[in-house]
Amino acid sequence: MNVTKKVGRPKTFDRNEALTKAIGVFWKQGYEGASMKLLTDEMGINSPSLYAEFGDKRGLYLEAINSYATNDACTPLVALETIADIRAAVRAFFDAVIDYSTHHASGAKGCFLVSCVATSAGHVDGTAEMLRDAITSTDQRIKARFDHEIRVGKLPQSFPSADRAKLMFDLRQGMVFRARAGFEDADLAGDIDKYVSSVLANP
Repeated sequence: MNVTKKVGRPKTFDRNEALTKAIGVFWKQGYEGASMKLLTDEMGINSPSLYAEFGDKRGLYLEAINSYATNDACTPLVALETIADIRAAVRAFFDAVIDYSTHHASGAKGCFLVSCVATSAGHVDGTAEMLRDAITSTDQRIKARFDHEIRVGKLPQSFPSADRAKLMFDLRQGMVFRARAGFEDADLAGDIDKYVSSVLANP
């Protein structure tokens, strides 16, 4: 007896690319304004494929947040963590903020977490927790870099790592808000020297 093995239907789309496109729709339209038609048209998939892969619109939204938080939003942190000189590293952090706030692949400006996710945190289950986790993780990673510089003697023992980490995050948020409002790269870059000096000023 011949038995034919049933082969699962292969995916016809790139998951990461689809998530990037979904981020762009949510970013521009907001959660409520991002209809399933807009999402499927932009992602290049049909509704059954979307539901099979992400469950529903909320599931897709949470996946989009996670994708953004672990990729785009981490680019400035990677710059901060990998450049040896702390002043150059802090500058690179802000340079990276400008780049992803003004040249995202979706064409949207600013920051997805600020522009969209923060506004939906009160009524889309799971988003508030993800937003808090993203903020806390960012604070901790910045603080860890400052703590390392204290240990190796590049920053004074009295340097307030936690406070300056929060300051860097808040300055970042101001930059992405301005980017969302349409300020040009040059306008944003003009403040970087001031921000670096504020973050690294001796206590």
